[in-house]
Amino acid sequence: MAATTYERLKLHITPEKFYVEACDDGADDVLTIDRVSTEVTLAAKKDVPPSAVTRPIFGILGTIHLVAGNYLIVITKKTKIGEFFNHVIWRATDFDVLSYKKTMLHLTDIQLQDNKTFLSMLNHVLSVDGFYFSTTYDLTHTLQRLSNTSPEFQEMSLLERADQRFVWNGHLLRELSAQPEVHRFALPVLHGFITMHSCSINGKYFNWILISRRSCFRAGVRYYVRGIDSEGHAANFVETEQIVHYNGNRASFVQTRGSIPVFWSQRPNLKYKPRPQINKVANHMDGFQRHFDSQVIIYGKQVIINLVNQKGSEKPLEQTFATMVSSLGSGMIRYIAFDFHKECKNMRWDRLSILLDQVAEIQDELSYFLVDSAGKVVTNQEGVFRSNCMDCLDRTNVIQSLLARRSLQAQLQRLGVLHVGQKLEEQDEFEKIYKNAWADNANACAKQYAGTGALKTDFTRTGKRTQLGLIMDGWNSLKRYYKNNFSDGFRQDSIDLFLGNYSVDELESHSPLSVPKDWKFLALPIIMVVAFSMCIICLLMAGDTWTETLAYVLFWGVASIGTFFIILYNGKDFVDAPRLVQKEKID
Repeated sequence: MAATTYERLKLHITPEKFYVEACDDGADDVLTIDRVSTEVTLAAKKDVPPSAVTRPIFGILGTIHLVAGNYLIVITKKTKIGEFFNHVIWRATDFDVLSYKKTMLHLTDIQLQDNKTFLSMLNHVLSVDGFYFSTTYDLTHTLQRLSNTSPEFQEMSLLERADQRFVWNGHLLRELSAQPEVHRFALPVLHGFITMHSCSINGKYFNWILISRRSCFRAGVRYYVRGIDSEGHAANFVETEQIVHYNGNRASFVQTRGSIPVFWSQRPNLKYKPRPQINKVANHMDGFQRHFDSQVIIYGKQVIINLVNQKGSEKPLEQTFATMVSSLGSGMIRYIAFDFHKECKNMRWDRLSILLDQVAEIQDELSYFLVDSAGKVVTNQEGVFRSNCMDCLDRTNVIQSLLARRSLQAQLQRLGVLHVGQKLEEQDEFEKIYKNAWADNANACAKQYAGTGALKTDFTRTGKRTQLGLIMDGWNSLKRYYKNNFSDGFRQDSIDLFLGNYSVDELESHSPLSVPKDWKFLALPIIMVVAFSMCIICLLMAGDTWTETLAYVLFWGVASIGTFFIILYNGKDFVDAPRLVQKEKID
């Protein structure tokens, strides 16, 4: 019972305290939070005042300190995803952020505005879909990691035993984590994607599960968080596990993705694709080695699949990555470069088979994890494919889905679900489930990092590239461009606040939110819009002579185009940049 949290909760609110009552069978515990002293204690049900306002909740996400004081964040709605070895998995769909303070009269107008901005940041993170939890199962670990644990580990609370890389509310739970007696109220929450399906092939029923765990280390948005940090944490690192459960047998195949693990950046500057900048003075090998040392300890052998372009602006990154692997000289790391765009140009996506054939023998050596119905480990996965492109989203997801299908083919044949000679691709009903799930996974990862759905999902869903898919990719690319340039600063600040990379200090003499925008941020875009509008008006309302009309059009046209190029040339002055935590800047 130690590795569980309370499932049924009631929140009782009085002017002085929050009471969180455990309503599970036989439970008498009540978590008490003093709204004045912020003290957290354990009480009994008899201590809850009858005058309290009561409402059901489904978990405590944690607490956070803002300008107005502390806030309690609770889960107010949830949706059942499915059952995982008799453990129910939920997605949190709505939250409430409750102030400890009963009034805001102690705040100045500036503090009120700052507090409002911080609250909007919190609500922004909470509005991004993809928060999952279970009150009885540890979602942060793979099947293989959970099979290799000690009796002491089994007795730990879910919070203590969780892989901290994937506990997105770890900072919010810091007060509860310091008090072991209240750990059953502390609910670790995963951010990423989970889907579960009951499937049938040849009349044999099995459960198929896909889990993507997004790391909270070096988390952020597309252009503001690239490469690695000094601890070796890679941007947009995601661990994806595919699981099969059949007749008590459990099989698992794990892959990872993460930004190219050197010190580089790609700051937005209004250009469609800003040029990547590799830091010329940083000790790349130090961070690179830290990254792969930890990866080898956790996963074993590393097979890198680098999908970036081998020409143009991406070429230096590919060359640097290859050089670093060669310089490290580790027998545990293999490097494979595959220029995805070059090989698959003109919609020749069938050429992805070149890569699959190249790594087939390696994949067989890495194997997969399998435990039989008696609980005996039959095989272990000896390493992982670590795939990346520039964003570790679109190209990466396509390749991961193909590698996962190949592993699943072997697993289902070994378990007797597929007959000898049968191909998974021929099972139409399952193929539809499989492809749509991996496309949904791509969209979830893309929305969390880039702010829009993924590209190339038409291939993932249908197995071929389509004209409609190209049009949808263009639309998503346009939305990415806008968000990356004009709203990602706020998104990055929101994540930094949520994860504790920035802590609010109401005594701070100079709030980072009070930094005014450069006058050019507002002035030049307005001038350009006005000039362009006047150009259109001149065309619609011709003057007395065609020469007069032409003069007006030329004047306002040159004004709008000139202003546009001024903005483009000084693009970094017009983007929405983070204000809370200074991001690496490489010029």
